[in-house]
Amino acid sequence: MSYNYEARLSTERMVPLVFKMAMPAVAAQLVNLLYGIVDRIYIGHIPQIGTDALAGVGVTTSIILLISAFSAIVGGGGAPLAAIALGQNDRERAGRILGNGVLLLVAFTVVTSLTAYVFMEPLLLLTGASVHTLVYAVDYLSVYLMGTIFVELSTGLNTFINAQGRPAVAMYSVLIGAVLNIALDPLFIFAFGMGVKGAAVATVISQACSAVWVLRFLTSSRASLRIEWRYVRPERKVIVPIVALGVSPFIMASTESLVGFVLNTGLKRFGDIYVSTLTVLQSAMQFGSVPMTGFAQGFVPIVSYNYGHGDVDRVKSCFRVAVTVMFTFNLVLMLFMIFFPHVVASAFTDDVVLIGSVGVMMPLFLSGMTIFGLQRTCQNMFVALGQAKISIFIALLRKVILLVPLALVLPRWFGVKGVFAAEAVADATAAICCTLIFVWKFPKILIKVRR
Repeated sequence: MSYNYEARLSTERMVPLVFKMAMPAVAAQLVNLLYGIVDRIYIGHIPQIGTDALAGVGVTTSIILLISAFSAIVGGGGAPLAAIALGQNDRERAGRILGNGVLLLVAFTVVTSLTAYVFMEPLLLLTGASVHTLVYAVDYLSVYLMGTIFVELSTGLNTFINAQGRPAVAMYSVLIGAVLNIALDPLFIFAFGMGVKGAAVATVISQACSAVWVLRFLTSSRASLRIEWRYVRPERKVIVPIVALGVSPFIMASTESLVGFVLNTGLKRFGDIYVSTLTVLQSAMQFGSVPMTGFAQGFVPIVSYNYGHGDVDRVKSCFRVAVTVMFTFNLVLMLFMIFFPHVVASAFTDDVVLIGSVGVMMPLFLSGMTIFGLQRTCQNMFVALGQAKISIFIALLRKVILLVPLALVLPRWFGVKGVFAAEAVADATAAICCTLIFVWKFPKILIKVRR
């Protein structure tokens, strides 16, 4: 078995290495985002029911994000720890981390899917579904939940492929599902006349194919870190560190769901048009956040591996490249959306009223995101360095400590605009705080490595 792919994490020139690792993940995340967006574009253009159907699918997003967030415990917590172990040449521990990760993902599937099925309608009403949109939300979610196991395995284990220095393989796993979903959407929605249910069926089939690809690679001789069934047994001393570090990525993902509950509930009393507006705005925001997630999947294994290897200079070098790229990309994209909101809105709907609402709210909603590249870089650096406690605090800061209270308070003074302004204030404040914490803690973490 060759370990050449891992070895390059500590030997290749940093700028080419970061892009070589990150760009496949960015491409995969973009296509992954595209097939989620394509669902909404097709649904938004269904004759007669498009706007209500879009709002219905939009309110399922909170529940779907919460379910998929559990995979981040394994992917975001286990994979960096496995990369650190590989950097220390402790291959047995890396294998145990992967094996226990598989068990956790299966357990998360059982708990989340059963809970969502049992409490589906109350949860959807809580997230902002109305009498007009509930039927579409139920149609979509009831089918989507059938593929929960595929979502958990494909997203939770894919980062372990990156940890081996194999970003191209990880990219293919996402591309397979994304391209297939894009192709199947019009077939099931329009050709088979299944509407919203058809979109969900296409998604489940696509996710199943992605999961098969990931499992096939991680059980093959091509993987330098494989799923070995002797390690697929619960070990407390392995599971606890995975969960401890993975709580931060979980909070990052799951609080998006919490925010969906809060924002959709707040907007519901102003009318379904604003729930549809939020669906479009959150989709637009994903065009910035999802590529940064992909870029982080590329640079985090490099940082973790070299941190485990004790190479401080390469850790610093990787950070400089990452923060420059992520901040610049995010700033440029957010400014484009702020100045041309109608262009973005027109991709999702032909409804003139909805386009006008998005045009008013998008500059307000995204203004705080202009500097958010700083938080995404610094927060992922903490995860890569195994700093669980700091990562958890930063993850809680943006959505729980800041956004939820703001979303409840600001509408009392500013009406519906207060709901959208809450996102901007929380994003900007969290980015500044995270950056200051990183400037303070990063040198201290590296001093410990030198010792």
